[in-house]
Amino acid sequence: MSDSIGHECGLALIRLRKPLSYYREKYETPTWGLDRLHLLMIKQRNRGQDGAGAACVKLDVPMGSPYLLRKRSSLAGDPGQAVFDEIYREMAASADADGRPGDPELVTDALTSMSDDELKARFDFLGELYLGHLRYSTHGEDDSLSACHPHVRHSNWASRSLAIAGNFNLTNADELFAKLVGYGLRPVGVADTLTLLEKIGHFLDGENDRILKDLFAQDPTLSGADLARELATRVDLVSVFENAAKDWDGGYMIAGLVGHGDAFVCRDPSGIRPGFYYENDEVIAMASERAALCTVFNVEPSDVKVVKPGHLFWLRHDGSIVHEPFTKPLKPMHCSFERIYFSRGNDPDIYRERKALGRELAEPTLKAIDHDIEHTVFSFIPNTAETAFLGLVEEVGRSSRQHHADELWQLYEAGSLTRHDVNRLMLNGVPRVEKAAHKDQKMRTFIMQERLRGDLVSHVYDITRHCLNADDTLVVLDDSIVRGTTLRESIVTMLIRLNPKRIIILSSAPPIKYPDCYGIDMSELGRFVAFQAAIKIVKERGDEDLIKQVYEDCCALAATPRADRPQQNLVKRLYDEISEQQLGQAVAELVRPRDVPWDGEFDVIYQSIDGLRQAIPKHHGDWYFTGDYPTPGGYRVVNRAFINYYENKCGRSYG
Repeated sequence: MSDSIGHECGLALIRLRKPLSYYREKYETPTWGLDRLHLLMIKQRNRGQDGAGAACVKLDVPMGSPYLLRKRSSLAGDPGQAVFDEIYREMAASADADGRPGDPELVTDALTSMSDDELKARFDFLGELYLGHLRYSTHGEDDSLSACHPHVRHSNWASRSLAIAGNFNLTNADELFAKLVGYGLRPVGVADTLTLLEKIGHFLDGENDRILKDLFAQDPTLSGADLARELATRVDLVSVFENAAKDWDGGYMIAGLVGHGDAFVCRDPSGIRPGFYYENDEVIAMASERAALCTVFNVEPSDVKVVKPGHLFWLRHDGSIVHEPFTKPLKPMHCSFERIYFSRGNDPDIYRERKALGRELAEPTLKAIDHDIEHTVFSFIPNTAETAFLGLVEEVGRSSRQHHADELWQLYEAGSLTRHDVNRLMLNGVPRVEKAAHKDQKMRTFIMQERLRGDLVSHVYDITRHCLNADDTLVVLDDSIVRGTTLRESIVTMLIRLNPKRIIILSSAPPIKYPDCYGIDMSELGRFVAFQAAIKIVKERGDEDLIKQVYEDCCALAATPRADRPQQNLVKRLYDEISEQQLGQAVAELVRPRDVPWDGEFDVIYQSIDGLRQAIPKHHGDWYFTGDYPTPGGYRVVNRAFINYYENKCGRSYG
């Protein structure tokens, strides 16, 4: 994706099923579980570089000892590594009780000689349950430490203490906040993470109160550690989430720890956000990406299971698993952008799907160049498009060979086949591939003067000079085109310096026509170059009244009480009479640099919806392409986004 957008966060959860001494004996360290969490977060670093955090719960520690701990970092560059650097540094400082911190031998001696109880008493982050989070700031509101997950709700009762982290966006955080106020609570802040924390915590408190009432009715003398153990045994997290999640609208994967030793993962009923888990007799682990679990635990993809949509994956304090629905599952709408771009491509299914996306573009590309691959150079930008590029080139080569074979046979049947024909058709069927453009070092431009900043942006990508001829067409694959800004200001500007006869930009994703509000939070319509192109076409055909009418209809719908609003995407009407080819041509006009002299042709070709669904048959969450949303909140957002666009307002389009 040449245009950078904040996107999906990353989650990791570890539940050890054996005592710490077991891992010390088998793996030569009692930090094995902590180390697995660290590795899971490293393997998902692509999912968040704005902040990170980790939490730990210790089981069966003495009264008065800390049992729920947390570390967070918003350090620029690598906050995930910063979290673990601090954890390991504090472990070294705690290794010797006589004030000789940092000696590696002391750490080794302590870790290999202490009992489990001594280890948990001495080292903060040695426990049985771990929760990790990697954060992408989805809408740029806050990159401070306070915005980093996990968020914690403390209590003197272990069974009421709660830490949560999530990969989600809720479209109705304002409604949820109002409900909390209606309960008589006084939440601080309206961010959806804090709202969720308080919502879950409120019903967790209610579950504890219910159990306490029952326990005291049975035995009024129950108290102390016995009472705490009974609470831990009886807390029903499925019931908690059945109540807490009744009115959640959005895409979410939420993981958490409860102080008494329970852990959980819950997934939205449409399965928008991804979640996977692996279990054996030593560990239960969850992550946002299957490939991370496969790598860290050295297992096959078939050993990793999916957290079911609308289900609570509940790891009880005794090590048992409950995987039950907490809400009614809806039609599966797994986010297709996870497959196109967000998730790492070393998952075998994602790898195959991305290659298939490239293959689906081969036919329209060959048609555009009239099958003249002799005078066409194929390349890709950025690196995330490489897998789709492999599929494109493979299919272009196969299709070209088939095309040449058909021509040879026709010449043979006509009796006019010559040696020259054989040489021409047999030796020119291999696509020409060059690394025409590559991304240069990351330049931090936000503190520069605007004139200098613009100059730096135009040099983020660089070219390989003399890799094509003046009569060549340059075909460059991008995995998706969001705003078109980087294409216009950097990529196309640099490619023009190669002076090809023609440039064709391919997008392995269809045009992004509508907002997302379930994780990516791309909710400002005016930023999407495909939407800008649609407005341009509507205005050029003299139909500006349509734009005004859509605005008025959106306003009328927004004035209707939420409970009575039909689920309508009124913005679709702008695209009704625009073909994909027209849209691509208009986008090409918008992203072609206006101040760079060049006489060549320039085109943009998008993936089709049919091609997308052929390549990714099991992930139908494509509302940003089709405008068909899985929840009522999505329709509210798209119509509100158009109102904000028409009224020239910036910011999130929720409401």
